Amino acid sequence: MGLTAKILTRDGWAVSHAVVTLTDTTGTQMARAAADEEGTVRDTTDLAPGTYTAIVTAVGYAPTASTTIVTVSGRAEIGTVTLTRQGGTELPPPGPWTIDPAHSSVTAVTRHLGISTIHGRFTDFSGRIEVAPHDAATSRVEAVITAASIDTGNGMRDDHLRSPDFLDVSAHPTITYHSTGLTPASDPDHWTLHGELTMHGVARPVDLALTYLGTGKDAWGGMRAAFHATTQLHREDFAMNYNQVLQAGIAAIGTTLKVELDIQAVQGETLPQT
Repeated sequence: MGLTAKILTRDGWAVSHAVVTLTDTTGTQMARAAADEEGTVRDTTDLAPGTYTAIVTAVGYAPTASTTIVTVSGRAEIGTVTLTRQGGTELPPPGPWTIDPAHSSVTAVTRHLGISTIHGRFTDFSGRIEVAPHDAATSRVEAVITAASIDTGNGMRDDHLRSPDFLDVSAHPTITYHSTGLTPASDPDHWTLHGELTMHGVARPVDLALTYLGTGKDAWGGMRAAFHATTQLHREDFAMNYNQVLQAGIAAIGTTLKVELDIQAVQGETLPQT
């Protein structure tokens, strides 16, 4: 006897804070039960046979309502209910996620001589994502990049970028980013990650255009989530004012950086031993 249901997201993850309310044809509440960590709802309230309305609610998700029939056995088997996150796409399951540098990249592109581009990447970085259980806006991201790990494919140029003219890695060995908020973008499949970037000893607010690409199992029995993010930086904002101007008035190295992040994160506090 009683009420049973399974509450999941569109990606198949349990909504552990969901609540199912059962009302009769007069709108009177007849049963109410919360989901467990697996998204399962079980309630042993005695129910009279008849037609009821099952209302499923969870903070951060659009509520749903459906008609259910209680049989002569007194059971209301609602089945699986899929909830859609309000204001945007689904997120990974809540809790900690650890960025996997071996399957992630942090790259930047700038202009050279006004006619071509220089591509660079950082090869040493780490980070953590904390997905909030109820309110996506309170999810957090922390990342640390080793400034000296800059690699543009040219050793002389890389040494110059590590010098006081640019990153000054001796005085400022790390580049850090910590988020301050997360909001849905106009496209429901995208988000804007708000945060503070500290580089060359200067902290500035920086927003990332973020896309959550989904989750999947890896070869080591873990779960991974993938993200893509972009932003544009002006190096003068971080007190990197060096430039060599050519006779035509063109800067040898551009002042604008286009930054692109491709991130894989592993569910949990640690990375798998591979």
